[in-house]
Amino acid sequence: MPPSRAACRRRVAWQVVAASAALLVLSAQTPGATQGPPAPAALTAEQQEAFLATARVVKRRSVSTGVTGTVRATLTDGTITHDASIQTIDERKAQFPTDRGTEFNFRDSWTYNVAAYRLARLLGIDTIPPSVRRNWEGGPASFTWWVDDVMMDEKERVARKVQPPDPQGWNRQIHVVRVFDQLICNVDRNLGNLLITKDWTVWMIDHSRSFRLQDTIREPGNLVRCDRQLLERLRALDYDTAKRVLDDYLTEPELKALFTRRDLIVAHFDALGAAALYDPQKR
Repeated sequence: MPPSRAACRRRVAWQVVAASAALLVLSAQTPGATQGPPAPAALTAEQQEAFLATARVVKRRSVSTGVTGTVRATLTDGTITHDASIQTIDERKAQFPTDRGTEFNFRDSWTYNVAAYRLARLLGIDTIPPSVRRNWEGGPASFTWWVDDVMMDEKERVARKVQPPDPQGWNRQIHVVRVFDQLICNVDRNLGNLLITKDWTVWMIDHSRSFRLQDTIREPGNLVRCDRQLLERLRALDYDTAKRVLDDYLTEPELKALFTRRDLIVAHFDALGAAALYDPQKR
């Protein structure tokens, strides 16, 4: 039996709707098509820095984790709205007791968040969120981009025994974390400040207890493997460039200690040889 006239009309109507929807999708994907403002995830690191430095704070609330008095704030520039982590802490103590013993010349400072980000950029590491210096409530602070699409931190992953879908890629990321932490002498890399996003990227946050004056490697046993390109960037890093980029955030002794550790890390992997190196991960 041929379809009824009403059924034909319904089928034609659905075809028109489908064609219209396809046209909308096509126009949205066509270069030059009118689109809304870019999503925050589409911003470059430089655009994120500019946003953090100038956007207006419209909301704030305390962060329950950590001991540095971190504030989570919502910022907007009228087009983009996004959150940031704000730290104002800058404490110095001659002695500071820790679970690993007493630390001398202790410092916990927002400045190291900015220094870590800037140093990471020099080394081609893009898994530390942008962080800038900005005045906040009458004093200087670090404003750091709030990482999007976080599904868990490393502490939760370990507790839940969740295995990464790509173990080899995961290990490559962890080796970058370990090399960078030894370079900046990070004494507070706990599992809660390694964030894991939905694409299984590991993000390093909260570096306020880094850049110690120690001129040795704190945990040489963590230096097992290294990204080949990262090693070459470490080798090529020159003091004058680093000083220009980090001068507002690190003292001269802190910078000299950083380069002493750099030399030790490069020598360490040179001694291990090519077997300890791997090609960078593509994301």
